[in-house]
Amino acid sequence: MQQSRSYRNQYIYLSLILLLFFFVNIGLGSVSIPLKSVFSSLLGGNIENDSWQYIVQNYRLPKAITAIIVGSGLGISGLLMQTLFRNPLAGPFVLGISSGASLGVALIIMGASIFGGLVGTMLMTPWSLVIAASLGSLLVLMAVVAVSIRVRDTMAILIIGLMFGSITAAIVSILSYFSSAEQLQQYIFWGFGSLGNLSWNQLGVLTLVYVIGLIFGIYSIKQLNTLLLGENYAKSLGLNIQRSRLFIIIATSLLAGTITAFAGPIAFIGLAIPHLTRQIFKTSNHKVLLPAVFLYGAIVMLICDSIAQLPMSNYMLPINAITSIIGAPVVIWLLVRQRKMMF
Repeated sequence: MQQSRSYRNQYIYLSLILLLFFFVNIGLGSVSIPLKSVFSSLLGGNIENDSWQYIVQNYRLPKAITAIIVGSGLGISGLLMQTLFRNPLAGPFVLGISSGASLGVALIIMGASIFGGLVGTMLMTPWSLVIAASLGSLLVLMAVVAVSIRVRDTMAILIIGLMFGSITAAIVSILSYFSSAEQLQQYIFWGFGSLGNLSWNQLGVLTLVYVIGLIFGIYSIKQLNTLLLGENYAKSLGLNIQRSRLFIIIATSLLAGTITAFAGPIAFIGLAIPHLTRQIFKTSNHKVLLPAVFLYGAIVMLICDSIAQLPMSNYMLPINAITSIIGAPVVIWLLVRQRKMMF
């Protein structure tokens, strides 16, 4: 009972910290906007500068919401994969989902010249990149699901997922070899990841799929706790391994695949946030870990995005670089301090 109260208090503190960094993230940027004006804009009031209103409503607010979705979604995906495969190095992209999305985008950016003329121009739109990345992720998901139905060994699925990633990476390399410098640069910039390029319509689609994936993840909490005991013991308790595995893979694919499609491949968060949460909460119970990972992932992503946009500057650093530079040393410090890994 006391431990449950302690967890609840930590959730409250983390929620307040999340709210704080949410407003800080909206307030920071190349254009200095007073917090009073930010609050007024978010609450529907009028502010003295129309350009501030536009910046907050159409750029900074959707970007902050995207950061929360990306951080929490990738963190939860990593937690699901690490538990399913009983592997601390597993992340949300271990099944080749990110590679499939990358292949879809590569075909559009570096393969558009194949179609030429008007068709190539029509393909190069913001929505086309999202659709191509989604289709690439979907194809890999269908392949992994088909394999998961036929293969009994969970580790075999992990290896097959890595092989799918290798195949798609090889195709991308071939496309890169025959592409122009401009096409390569555009593809590289997509690979840096970005949170600030989504319209409200795109954010609505992202949120819808994210919520569906989140529901699948919450539904899998009991199965995840049972899998911690080992697959053989889980079977003896009556757990349907194949069905549980399918739900977990679908949840991860919906979360990680959609996030990659809209925001690009964001590194570190999915791998490190589950470890960070386990070290702090000192538990393997997914009823505790899943909401904690949600909060920590969102907070870390907001902090990284605030640093990446270099407040009071026109420069925007790659979000991928910031997530790794900021997060990796923290996880190393935690692991050295604890002297062992919670799992």
